[in-house]
Amino acid sequence: MPRRPGPGPRRPTIADIAERAGVSKGSVSYALNGNPGLSEPTRRRILAIAEEAGWRPNRAARALSASRAGACGLALARPAHLLAYDPFFPKLISGIEAELSARQVALMLQMVDDVEAEMRALRRWWAERRVDGVLLVDLRVVDPRVPVVEQLGLPAVIVGGPGPTGKLPYFPGHDTQRIRQIVEHLVRLGHRRIDRVAGPAAFAHTQTRTRAFREALARAGAMGTALSTDYTTQAAAAATKKLVERGPVPTAVVYDNDIMAVAGLGVLQEAGLAVPEDVSVVSLEDSILCEVVRPSLTASSWDVEAFGATAAHALVKLIDEASGRPRVNDFTPGVAGPAEPTLVVRASTGPPPG
Repeated sequence: MPRRPGPGPRRPTIADIAERAGVSKGSVSYALNGNPGLSEPTRRRILAIAEEAGWRPNRAARALSASRAGACGLALARPAHLLAYDPFFPKLISGIEAELSARQVALMLQMVDDVEAEMRALRRWWAERRVDGVLLVDLRVVDPRVPVVEQLGLPAVIVGGPGPTGKLPYFPGHDTQRIRQIVEHLVRLGHRRIDRVAGPAAFAHTQTRTRAFREALARAGAMGTALSTDYTTQAAAAATKKLVERGPVPTAVVYDNDIMAVAGLGVLQEAGLAVPEDVSVVSLEDSILCEVVRPSLTASSWDVEAFGATAAHALVKLIDEASGRPRVNDFTPGVAGPAEPTLVVRASTGPPPG
């Protein structure tokens, strides 16, 4: 009876190459797939070891890896404690999740320390085929994520903009329109000295708002300044105190979100200023906080959930296109979504003193 041939030599694996090269398996994957993130000497060394070992891709594994992951990624480079009381991101995530769930797509959410950590997460997710695409938030004025995503070929949609978006579709959040509505409302009431407590200057949407703020003031013949903060209540309180102490005290203050407006309201009242008799206060974001604080805060209201759902819907269609599936109901980059902002006038705004 003929003997069956014994098994041939074991095929080299990525783990074998990583051990010989003294690097991680992720680094080997980057080198073999031509992804950025490695120095050129390291890449050449890994490829030389792979060639010497006779490594060849496993076609079955490659076919499997080419299939859909069934998930989209969202990494937030924001302090975790800030999200605990900032209503904006829970609303945004709720809209994203609702749209993805309806399409049986999971949302991979990760908190990171900074943009560098976010880019590492994006590279890892894509190399490990853990996501089919990603949503990018908090677009920076100089944003290193855009070229990285484009180099990876990772389907991505920017939630925010415009800015350095490259070829990526983006969905701005009505920033210019909301600022104009607020300034026009205050000007109609008679205000001519309007200051603003803004978000981080590095964010593209902050610059968009600042530009719209200055243009609206100039058209009305009004004046004012904008102080950048980090969106925390502590920074908002400090900025408000600075506005009060340096003089002249503005007759109206606009805050870039609701929690900063509440913090600023407290500082103004502690300084002996009545709201709105001495100073009017407006929030660029509306929430339950604006309704329950006293006096209740005038705020710009818009459908953040619909905004998130619109961006998620666009991302799914972008993924379909990248995988060769037909797209229907095409989207237009730059369209913000179905909901127009409205200014909800409450007790915190009134005519200036005198």
